Amino acid sequence: MLANESVGFVPTMGALHEGHLALIRKAVQENHHVFVSIYVNPTQFGVNEDFNSYPQTLPSDLKRLRSLAAQYWKDDSLGQITAVFTPTTKDMYPGLKPSSEIDGPGSFVTITPLSSLLEGASRPVFFRGVATVCMKLFNIVQPDTVYFGQKDVQQTYVIQRMVDDFHLNTRVRVIPTVREQDGLAMSSRNAYLGRRRRTVATVLIRALRAVRAAFMSGKTRGAHLLASANSVIEEELEKQRGLPPYRRALFEVDYISLADPLTLKELDEVNPKQGAVLSGAIKMLPIEEPQEGENTGTGDGTTTVRLIDNLRLEHIASFLQRSQAQARSTPQL
Repeated sequence: MLANESVGFVPTMGALHEGHLALIRKAVQENHHVFVSIYVNPTQFGVNEDFNSYPQTLPSDLKRLRSLAAQYWKDDSLGQITAVFTPTTKDMYPGLKPSSEIDGPGSFVTITPLSSLLEGASRPVFFRGVATVCMKLFNIVQPDTVYFGQKDVQQTYVIQRMVDDFHLNTRVRVIPTVREQDGLAMSSRNAYLGRRRRTVATVLIRALRAVRAAFMSGKTRGAHLLASANSVIEEELEKQRGLPPYRRALFEVDYISLADPLTLKELDEVNPKQGAVLSGAIKMLPIEEPQEGENTGTGDGTTTVRLIDNLRLEHIASFLQRSQAQARSTPQL
């Protein structure tokens, strides 16, 4: 690569979907070279989490990347997908075998207090693993710009803080969440859902959108806003509980959070000029009484599927301005 050519980097854990491809497309638009990594990082999974069952689809991922790269070979106005990095765990952790225990041994990057809030409260080693593997990847690739999706909003805060605090010579770009037509945020874990749970999984974005609608109507008290989400959730839970086991899809709410957009600390009152980060997580429970021929998803519906999502609460003028800007800048999928 020439000295003045820029490098964009998209770190992934594979099981690529349109959300990942949107990040790569944005990186191609803004850089001469794009590097993509595929590595399922064990240190961001807790001891009892789904590391062993996480979807690993390297052959199909590489096929998608080759197809996408071919679209840019003859277009001199855009960058190129130059390399795909698929390291082994020995490559990434050449010393001690990585630990997923809270007090386990190893060389880790910790970003506190951000890593202990929200997702971190439920998954105490998650952001330690994310920060550690990203620090390693950034050191290996040396990118000018790294690309992350807004769906993992807290992750973007942690990575930005790490880049700032450790004076890393890279820029963090956050790209809007890519969604299915019914609003469900695209995620590699969606493959686990199957038809029954997939239908109910939209309850999270419906709950978050209810809060946003309440905020747009003038409500600012945290309790009043979160009540809008709770109403949607309780209605769906009541509906599912009323169905026979072979038809229902039950779920549990991990959290619904209304947080300060600078610190991610919980808010009792939203300043309309400042807004808030509204986020949540639910666990879709294993399918009961799967029926013959039913689409139960990867893992036959036996795995609990944890889904996250978020929205920004903004003043209506700011919301419309940002939406229009995104519509102009987001590549067509």
